[in-house]
Amino acid sequence: MSSKSVYSGTIATNGYGASTAGANFFGQLTHRESLRDIVSCLQAQSKKLFNLGFRGKIARSTLADANEVRDWRIYADFAQGLIAEARRLYVNDPEFCLDLDNSIYALDATTIDLCLNVFKWARFRRTKAAVKLHTLLDIRGSITMFIHITDGKVHDVKVLPLLEFEPGAIYLMDRAYLDFEQLFRLNEASPFFVMRAKSNLKFRRQYSRPKAIGGIVVFDQIGVLTVYRSRMAYPKQLRLIKVKDPETGKFIRLLTNHMTLDAEQIAELYRYRWQIELFFKWIKQHLRIKVFWGESPNAVKTQVWVAVATYLLVAIVKERLQIKRSIYEILQILSVFIFDKSPLNELLMNTKIHFEELDGSNQLNLFEL
Repeated sequence: MSSKSVYSGTIATNGYGASTAGANFFGQLTHRESLRDIVSCLQAQSKKLFNLGFRGKIARSTLADANEVRDWRIYADFAQGLIAEARRLYVNDPEFCLDLDNSIYALDATTIDLCLNVFKWARFRRTKAAVKLHTLLDIRGSITMFIHITDGKVHDVKVLPLLEFEPGAIYLMDRAYLDFEQLFRLNEASPFFVMRAKSNLKFRRQYSRPKAIGGIVVFDQIGVLTVYRSRMAYPKQLRLIKVKDPETGKFIRLLTNHMTLDAEQIAELYRYRWQIELFFKWIKQHLRIKVFWGESPNAVKTQVWVAVATYLLVAIVKERLQIKRSIYEILQILSVFIFDKSPLNELLMNTKIHFEELDGSNQLNLFEL
């Protein structure tokens, strides 16, 4: 990638496929709002397009047809390869401060509002449409491991049967995933979970674990569920921990099947679940997944997976070249120098540009509702 355009590395195929795939990645990297916008910008660089995989005239109808009919799983498979590479690079992420060898994942979903008149297949409420991104995030490096796209009506918990759980891993979830049958399936596969407990949880304490005096832990109990159907779905012991935020005085109850970690470590682990909220906020702000370039389910899924692959490509470049800039900064630089033939490390390390960082003082608030 030292002498090629920074954009050419995203094109993995030749001919027609390269043109449409490359146009989609170009749209993400340069923050284009529509297919017409993408075509206009590419045509303005017509003399540079042949060496980038574009073999003929670029037409909006060609891109639209490709996004409608080319299977979105092509891009999903490409992203899976990038996920494997990114995980390898970020396995020792210095921003993850807990001394744990386990894989740590956060599971959550975010809703993207759509126009019901255009996206009739994604009906959410009577007057609006939406799609939902169900996402499993590797906390080390904020790398997406799994994405499932549905219409907005699908409940978060419905994604649990689709997951293949990793033995020994720790899954962080909120109350929406409290399904004891699925949690028992997770438990039997040998990973761990940490999640918010609902306020009406019926739980019988069998014994209490010792806790530090004056700490954030109010109680740390081992017990079983008492409601018949819940007990039949999850017949084994569970651990219920109640902690208090010393700054706000708010309380939170955590439910887990991990019986050996200190209660303070469990609370600190759950604090990292907020990373997936930050990820959703980041991709909505800096990638094109709120305004779609096509109307069909295939076009929507294609655009989402191209956006994820773009994020992963930039994350890989950042780690491979040991760039000290944020992913946001790298994206902004690439959007300006998209057809530049300078070496990537030279371009990203030497470009002097000022960005205003958002205030992140409350990003890791454990008790954020």
